[in-house]
Amino acid sequence: MYDTIIIGAGMSGLAAGIRLAHFDQRVCILERHYTIGGLNSFYRMGGRDYDVGLHAMTNFARKGDKRGPLAKLIRQLRFGWEDFKLAEQIGSSIRFPGVSLDFNNDIELLENEIAARFPGQIDGFRSLCESLLDYSDMDGGSPEFMRSAREVLQEHLSEPLLIEMLLCPLMWYGNARQNDMDYGQFCIMFRACYLEGFGRPYKGVRTILKNLVRKFRGLGGELKLRHGVSRIHVENGRAVGVVLDDGTELEGKRILSSAGNIETMRMCDDITAPEVAKAGQLSFIESISVLDRDPQELGFDRTIVFYNDSEKFHWQRPDDHLCDLRTGVICSPNNYVYDADEGQLPDGVVRITTLANHDHWCELPENKYQAAKVTQYDAAVASAVRFMPDFRSHVVATDVFTPKTIRRFTFHDNGAVYGAPDKQLDGCTHLPNLYLCGTDQGFVGIVGAIVSGISMANRHCLVPDA
Repeated sequence: MYDTIIIGAGMSGLAAGIRLAHFDQRVCILERHYTIGGLNSFYRMGGRDYDVGLHAMTNFARKGDKRGPLAKLIRQLRFGWEDFKLAEQIGSSIRFPGVSLDFNNDIELLENEIAARFPGQIDGFRSLCESLLDYSDMDGGSPEFMRSAREVLQEHLSEPLLIEMLLCPLMWYGNARQNDMDYGQFCIMFRACYLEGFGRPYKGVRTILKNLVRKFRGLGGELKLRHGVSRIHVENGRAVGVVLDDGTELEGKRILSSAGNIETMRMCDDITAPEVAKAGQLSFIESISVLDRDPQELGFDRTIVFYNDSEKFHWQRPDDHLCDLRTGVICSPNNYVYDADEGQLPDGVVRITTLANHDHWCELPENKYQAAKVTQYDAAVASAVRFMPDFRSHVVATDVFTPKTIRRFTFHDNGAVYGAPDKQLDGCTHLPNLYLCGTDQGFVGIVGAIVSGISMANRHCLVPDA
């Protein structure tokens, strides 16, 4: 009998496990995959380490900061700042035809950029910043949360192009809804990307994951890889345990699932029609290029470039094609301010992310699938070099992962990177002792996922009679 069974060994599940183990709960984390991390995982190929999902950690904070999500998770999980050791971004850009806005981890730069390129909008931008500071991340039940972010932006800004440019990074880094955002999600992502900013551990996401696992196991927590949950067993209106893929039954007083809302409901054996929420549609293809030199030697000094090739930002599943090359994200893990004792990364790397259609990729037979990966890599790079220096003559190795890869790592329907459009910020389900954490609870990104696990553990799993 476990106090809490956690489904999924991603960032949120591991963080929740640590928090509960600190209070002497008997906790078991179950993971169907052979490795930890979910979308934010890593792998090794050709002697090189690759991150699956990491471009940057949002919600950056410097050592000693007392406020913000990163400081909260360090306190709640009892880590030290050196356990994360984040390097700050050099600087990022939003690039649309004829105009570019630079930003970094100081909002003053973005303000200056807007004042220079959209001088009539700076007062509206400042009023927008002031209006969202009072928003509570957990106020998901209010009508304000569900408002259209585009409508709110139009109350402050009269320039449509600026609205599209501001939305572009926020949607790319944490929006499951096509073409618009809930205002509450907009507030969360605005703070995460523009007010706090980006950072990265020198060795990538494995630094975070290994520290989380080490802490969880050190507190006596049980982590079972290749132990997928096939069914959540329900009796008398309560979850009483889980049945694993091999038929093993485990009992638990409560269950915390990071598998996603739809995916969790599908496992409940008291539900015969699990389509209680709308599945997300937004999935990605990631094209990775290893270079024979540092990207800065080729004139690319941006940490991340968010690009769009028209004045209207395109944020929807490409129904008629494998990928949508009109918009994308270019990232170089080389372009962070790493400590001098760590030096620079061993390889130059450029990662390009574009929107993709999960169904089209999964329908391809294996030979056509492999050929499509090559074709789409070339097309993604050709699209990206419109907004950065052309690096194609310096590529020494490549890799591509598709919505099929994302589905394998996350088990999300449609390979939906950010899960379902409708979030459950309170984490509650139809059962009084089954809760959600992670993407479909509403916090996204690495820091957001960790905070989600902490918040849901505190709120639901540390109550004596829960």
